[in-house]
Amino acid sequence: MSKQSGCASVFASSSAQERKNRRNITVYDYRNQNNVTKKLMETSGWDFNVFLGRLRQVFAINSQELFVLTTTDRTVLDYDKFRKLQDGTTVYLLQTKNQALQVAAVEEITFMPHYDTLIRSGMYEYYASEGQNPLPYALAELIDNSLSATAKNKGTRTIEIQMMFNETLGKPAVIVLDNGCGMTPQKLNNWAVYRLSKFTRQNSLFASNEEGYVRPKPVHRSLNSDISFFGVGGKQAVFYIGTSTMIISKSVASPDVHELVLSKEDFERKEKNKEEIYKTTIRNRKPGDFSHMNKTNELFLRDLISEELGKGSFTAVVITGVQPDHIKYLKQDFQEWTRRLAHIYHYYIHGVNGNVRDNPGTSSSTNSELPKIDIQITLREKPPKIPHVMNLREVEDDMQSRYIDAAADTFEFKASIEPDRGTVEGILRYHPFLYDKETYPKEPSAKEASQSHLFNDDECDDESGARGNRPIFECFWNGRLIPYTRINELDWFARPRGGDLPPPECYSRFSGVLFTDDKLEVSTNKLTFTDLELKLKKKETIFTYTVNGQKSVRSDIQKEFTQWLKNCHARLDKQVKFLCYKETITRADVAVKKMKHPWATFSTIECGSKMYKAGQLVSICFYVLVIRFLLYGDHKEDAFATGGEVEITLEPKGLYDKTKIIPIAKIDMSATDEAIKKNIESDSARIPHRLQLYWPENNCWSQNDVRPAGTQLGPLRIEILNKKGESMSRIPTVGKAEVIKLSVKLRVVHHGKGVSGPKEEESVNLVAQYSSKWGFWFNKIENLTKLGNYTLFLNAMINERNEMVYGGNELPKCKLKFAIKGKHAEHFAIDEMNSTLQVGVLFDIPLQIKDHYGHATAPPANAQPVLNCSGLGLSYETVESSDTTVTIRNVKASGKVQNFQQPKTYNLEVTLPGLKKAKQTIKISLLPGPPHSLHVKPDDSPVTVENGNPLKFNVEIHDEAGNITVGPKHVVRCQVQGLPPVTIDCSSTGAGQVVTKPINLKIFNGESQKLKVQLNIPRSIPMVAWELTVMPSTRVCLMELCSQDDKKLVLTNNERIDWLAGGVLENLFYKLYNESGKEVALTPEIASRIKVNWAGDLCIEDLVQGKLPDVQVPQRAQEAHFYQVSYQDQSVSVSFKITWVKPCLETSVSVGVITLIFCLFVFSSYDLFALDDAQHFIHTDLELVDQYDNVTKTLNSTCVNNITVDAEDLDKSAISLMWQESSHSVSVAGVCFQGGAPGSREISFIYGTFVGTVIVKLTAGDPAELKLISQPDQVIKSSPLRVLNDHSIPTPFLIQLFDKWGNPSSDRRVVVELKPSHPSLKVRRPKSNNRIRVIYLTVLPDPNKPVSLSVEYDTNARFPAKGTFPVFSVTVVSDEGSPITTFNPAAISMFLWEGVPTRGTSPVSNLSDRVTIPINVVANQPVKLGPDSPPPCPVVSNSKDIADRTLMENMTLRIMDAHGNPTGQDLNGMVVVSIKNSSGESDLLFEGGINRHRFNLVEGKIHIPVSKHASSDKLAADIDRFIKEKTAEAGEILKMSKRVCSIPHHFRGQQGVLGKVGHLAYVEDDAAAWVISWHISGDMDCVITRSTETAMRIYKDTQGIQQVMPLDTIFVFPGSRPLPHIRGGQALFDPPGNPVYARELLIFPNNKMECEIVFKNILGDTILIDNLESGNNYRKLVVQNKIPCPTILTRQGQRISAKGKFGGAQNKAPPMNTLRLFGSPPPHRYHALKEQIGDVYNITYFKADCKEKEREDHLKMLKSPDTQKKKEQMDEQKKQLEMIERQLGRFVNLGVRAFSSFHVWFYFCPVIT
Repeated sequence: MSKQSGCASVFASSSAQERKNRRNITVYDYRNQNNVTKKLMETSGWDFNVFLGRLRQVFAINSQELFVLTTTDRTVLDYDKFRKLQDGTTVYLLQTKNQALQVAAVEEITFMPHYDTLIRSGMYEYYASEGQNPLPYALAELIDNSLSATAKNKGTRTIEIQMMFNETLGKPAVIVLDNGCGMTPQKLNNWAVYRLSKFTRQNSLFASNEEGYVRPKPVHRSLNSDISFFGVGGKQAVFYIGTSTMIISKSVASPDVHELVLSKEDFERKEKNKEEIYKTTIRNRKPGDFSHMNKTNELFLRDLISEELGKGSFTAVVITGVQPDHIKYLKQDFQEWTRRLAHIYHYYIHGVNGNVRDNPGTSSSTNSELPKIDIQITLREKPPKIPHVMNLREVEDDMQSRYIDAAADTFEFKASIEPDRGTVEGILRYHPFLYDKETYPKEPSAKEASQSHLFNDDECDDESGARGNRPIFECFWNGRLIPYTRINELDWFARPRGGDLPPPECYSRFSGVLFTDDKLEVSTNKLTFTDLELKLKKKETIFTYTVNGQKSVRSDIQKEFTQWLKNCHARLDKQVKFLCYKETITRADVAVKKMKHPWATFSTIECGSKMYKAGQLVSICFYVLVIRFLLYGDHKEDAFATGGEVEITLEPKGLYDKTKIIPIAKIDMSATDEAIKKNIESDSARIPHRLQLYWPENNCWSQNDVRPAGTQLGPLRIEILNKKGESMSRIPTVGKAEVIKLSVKLRVVHHGKGVSGPKEEESVNLVAQYSSKWGFWFNKIENLTKLGNYTLFLNAMINERNEMVYGGNELPKCKLKFAIKGKHAEHFAIDEMNSTLQVGVLFDIPLQIKDHYGHATAPPANAQPVLNCSGLGLSYETVESSDTTVTIRNVKASGKVQNFQQPKTYNLEVTLPGLKKAKQTIKISLLPGPPHSLHVKPDDSPVTVENGNPLKFNVEIHDEAGNITVGPKHVVRCQVQGLPPVTIDCSSTGAGQVVTKPINLKIFNGESQKLKVQLNIPRSIPMVAWELTVMPSTRVCLMELCSQDDKKLVLTNNERIDWLAGGVLENLFYKLYNESGKEVALTPEIASRIKVNWAGDLCIEDLVQGKLPDVQVPQRAQEAHFYQVSYQDQSVSVSFKITWVKPCLETSVSVGVITLIFCLFVFSSYDLFALDDAQHFIHTDLELVDQYDNVTKTLNSTCVNNITVDAEDLDKSAISLMWQESSHSVSVAGVCFQGGAPGSREISFIYGTFVGTVIVKLTAGDPAELKLISQPDQVIKSSPLRVLNDHSIPTPFLIQLFDKWGNPSSDRRVVVELKPSHPSLKVRRPKSNNRIRVIYLTVLPDPNKPVSLSVEYDTNARFPAKGTFPVFSVTVVSDEGSPITTFNPAAISMFLWEGVPTRGTSPVSNLSDRVTIPINVVANQPVKLGPDSPPPCPVVSNSKDIADRTLMENMTLRIMDAHGNPTGQDLNGMVVVSIKNSSGESDLLFEGGINRHRFNLVEGKIHIPVSKHASSDKLAADIDRFIKEKTAEAGEILKMSKRVCSIPHHFRGQQGVLGKVGHLAYVEDDAAAWVISWHISGDMDCVITRSTETAMRIYKDTQGIQQVMPLDTIFVFPGSRPLPHIRGGQALFDPPGNPVYARELLIFPNNKMECEIVFKNILGDTILIDNLESGNNYRKLVVQNKIPCPTILTRQGQRISAKGKFGGAQNKAPPMNTLRLFGSPPPHRYHALKEQIGDVYNITYFKADCKEKEREDHLKMLKSPDTQKKKEQMDEQKKQLEMIERQLGRFVNLGVRAFSSFHVWFYFCPVIT
């Protein structure tokens, strides 16, 4: 190093130190709030005391003033805190610490990205590696850089990756070395800058602005090596692999070697020392100089630097601090990661056609010249291990090599994606079916797992054909594999319908590869394409079939592809022949529904020269037995197919026990029958064969042994032996990790007898697990106490499944039969017997003799039982003994019992001498016995009964002991002589009362009579008989009526009596007699029973005397009246009838009143009659009646001459009288009145001394004259009446109608008619008509009535737009033509509207007082240049398509005034047009690259035909970069670890399914998610559906296993009630523990309204609170306010039920990791980023389309009939509104539109005040 450079370094170091020590502090002085000042103070080297002194000087603080110094976070400064202040800190000078800031303070800060952005970027990019180790992808980033660096090499391009894991040479390192162009210091600096892409970097300090990235020329397969792209991959890779990197590089043009070191350790040191982190040095040295490498852990670097000599250019990337996991992976999985690297760079290594190895079926031309690229991998480990060196060209098993090697034919095509947006080249490779197998290559992992696939129940069940579910295409970008983008299919791959097509399985036999250039974007980590598949599936993408790189003439790619596939199938596929068809079946094991049926089954297949049949043993890695062959399709005979399946069972079945259906291709055709059988026999010897039983205590039980009860069995030890005699504890397994353990099951079964036959009962059931010390061991069995035959069963079984059959064969077993017998008798038990007994009924007592264990045994000899029962007499006849029982026969009990309803309980003691326990006592209940005799109560003799009464007595049924007893059919029959028999049922009571019918005998001379009575129970009890005496009755049996006035008058029953109307039958008496003929003395009791039908209330005193009330004869002559006297209880009565006798007339006159009644036309006294109207009284009849209005019919024809009619003003001459013989009445007609005043009139009818009167009301007659009652004075003076126009008559006219007698009439038919008179005519009053009156009126003009308007203004005035009107002078003209000066000015209004005046278009057409003035509005002064109509906001893009770049078309600009009216028609000139953004910059260009255009202005306007947007690269790049960055950040946030609901959801996406409950909501808080998920754990996997139909479908599909809840069956009350402690919006108390409804913590990402209903139904009003103490306190306070409290959950996992219960395991949540929890929502930052991306995307790409669509929709809506109708309605309403506004006096200003016709209306509307 030179002296000058050393000085520069010292100077730079001192400057840096000065910057480090410099400290500026900003001080805000807030002591005076009205004058806040700010000072910047340099405090370098100051302590706190110096600072305070300078502070007092700067801010003039006196020594007595108190103040406080704080930081912006209000920390008070002291000596220590001041020393820690950093440069740029802001402090406050305050009066007090908490003083409020009246003026805001500005604090300067600095910020810089953390170095984690660089060193952890690889982890962020590679952590999601789809289940693979991402380390090869990180190495690929470094290889990408080397490929780009060696792109221009003339010779071999060498790239070497060295794994330096030899600890003797230094710490582990990874070196990537290439012989590329190398890097200058500027390029090395560019490499260190993160995200400095090749499009923006400058590789020279003196590079001109024109230099930059040049895209390479297109090459076949895009193998242009241009894959070092974004400026991020290298940095991400080195810091993902290790913690430090050294870049060593030498360019061709430079003799120096340049070194750059970046390390995590250096970054951390700089951060700690407060140095600039992103600043370092580049070492420039001569080649081979390793003098600066002094550390022992850098020895390998000396060797690397030593090799620099002689190299023209190179670059070496040295990575140290390699992660231990990476070292382990690189060592152990060398083959795997080198294979993945070979796959990534396959076409760079092997050329454009790939690794072609003399494959004659490949249509592509072979590689004539291999690329000169060597990628070599070297793994160096500590000796004695030799280095492992591999060239990636040597890798033969990468997937592309496999595809190419297995391909028999290819199909090439190209896809053009939009104009100039990239080309995609594609190759399809066909892998044929060869007899027994598909040749489609397997993944390496699948090949390695092939040895154990037969044991995987899920093996390839979901695969479809040879390819399975793997995507078709692998995608290469600039020749490099993009591993995570795989495209499954293209639209033209679909199998057409109809026609001659290849079989469906052919569509799974081709693989593919796509090659794209860099016009199709990939992610910065080169793991995925951004939108390749989307663009390929666009309709604009054109696919073309190519042959040898040239496009085919034929254009239909789908036809070409289908034809190619057909040819491949016909030429290359070799088929299997299916023979011997059996049947067609439906397979339930197939997951796809349409593939379940039909499947044809065959017994034989032929594969080339091999034939296989059902029942044949074959090899499929293992040995199996063929059951049958299956082929999909409706086949009924022999068929050929390229595929098929075989159903097999693994052999030996006893070892594997597995049946599967697998592809036929898995059969090993090279296996021989001898080898298969030999191996099966060898495996069969390993199957469990027998059980060996051992008795460790030598208490061996033999077969059919008999042991006494209680004898112990065991202990036992069991061994399971195979055919080789080897002891086993598990089933031998091969090729899989599952261990099938064995166990031994022991069962002891007792053989007994049941009701329907033999019965087996399991006494012991034990299972022994294997123990290495004891084997299979069973302890002693001590519960064998039940007598009978037993069997001991021992079975080997599968431990986990409890199965005793494996492989279709039973596992070994054995059994031991034995019997258990009983011991000698020790006690007895009274066997089952009826405990309810009857007196005198014999019964047996069975005794069961038992031994010590309660087993039945033989009884002792000569057993003589002893019976004893207190209160009863017991006896028995004999004792019988059998094998195990003693029966006491014919026991009889006797004694008194309470009654049959309440049996009495007795203790019956049985003693059997000779036993250890000789006594037993049972409780018995004794009931009365069978019926024995009848007992009658009372038993008086003789029995008497009064005649007319029934016979009553009680009867009882007794048993032999005299107890009342009951029994079925105990019906007592009583027969009384001369009466029907009577029965009484005593079956349920044992006693009853016999009541016969009343005995009615004829008693003669009052003497009694004798009758016989018999009583018995038929066929049960003997008859009982006695004699009955019937005595005469003392009851009333006869009534007699008589009159006291007439002793001879005795009324007989139903006698008819004539009597005068209105008369009285008086002095009636009655008498009563009994059966003996004696008169019954009357008593008040007897008298109260006397009833009469002509009087309601009777006098008891008179009735006791025998007197009856008088009978009043009716006054009206009617039919005969019925009268009756009765004695109520004994049905004794006397009745008679009274009729009316016609009275004589003289007798009636004595009454003194005779009334005339008008029979035919009866009217009231106030009926109306008009004067001079004889028709109102047409016909009246007169009759003569007595005082009770009974017609006497005493008138005769001669009486007509003696009847007169009289009334005031009566016209007697019109009256006529006529005799009517039929009714004996006189008819009166012609009654009429003449004259007189209206009012009441009395009409009198006179016949001798008899007078009848009627009062009527008279009204006025017909109108005869019209008179004026009152009128104005002018009319009285015979002069015309003067009236002002539109005024009323001051004094009204009063008019009245009169009849001919001058009476006022109520007739209202008066008509008033007003007619104008012509001056030449004279109207005269008619002389002969008194009903017409004529009055003359004179109408005068009103001087105060406005009739017109007069408007005066300057007619030469000009009306500019938005100008001012001239002065209008308006005069209101009256009715007489003079101006009106007394009107209200507010009554005049002015109205302005646009248009040409036509009739009927006036907005105020209902007003006549108006003046219309047309005006012409012209444009105002010119102020701007603008289009005729505002254009929509255009959206343009930097594209070759003219339509995408067009801003506007055919726009006309005019000079306008301020209101948009065109003006300046007399102006001509030049107009300059340019395009600027909102900030005033002109970054948009016109066609041709110019930024402005000139146009001629002619007559105030210019026309712009087309204006285009040519370039805006910076704006588009910024937008794209912003979207990508934000999308990447959102993706990283979403990938962060978060809580996820682990419930599987197989119904997601189905129609009508919302989802499972656990997936419907998020819960942000972990504690809340834990306790809520536990509380509803039973509902978490419930599927919520929108309809019951969908729920039923899921229920049926899952056979009822899946629980479902349809939304349409849920009802919850709308709204949300407040928490229980809130009532009326006010809190009843301060709630503890922060209560909240649990459902309010749920976040619904979708279907919010439906989810709210679901969780309101599930959770209800469940509350979440902090802890258990708060929960109990809250519940207590709620209940004290008389409010129910719902269930409460706590954040600590407890639950308090709605009943108040808490505690216990059921109310405590289990650990969080044992539950299925709600997921957590994405962070808030994620939503903010998505919103930003959406806003930018919408504004950039969709805003114009949306606006255009909205415009089109709006135009369609405006033209729709509904809109037109609404517009008409709106116009009509607008007119009405304008009319109202004019009536209210509103003024409308002049419009702003020029060159339009306007009209001004002035109208006058009087305002009533």
